[in-house]
Amino acid sequence: MIELKNNEIKKIYAGGMMNAGIYAAITAGISFIIGVIDGITRPFKCR
Repeated sequence: MIELKNNEIKKIYAGGMMNAGIYAAITAGISFIIGVIDGITRPFKCR
């Protein structure tokens, strides 16, 4: 079994957080694009 040092453990944890950040950014981008398309196709009047 390989023993990991504290620095190596932090790198693994940081890599996982970076991956989660990328997924969050992609999800936000898709939601934004869907909202823009929805706003163009079905515009609501101001009240």
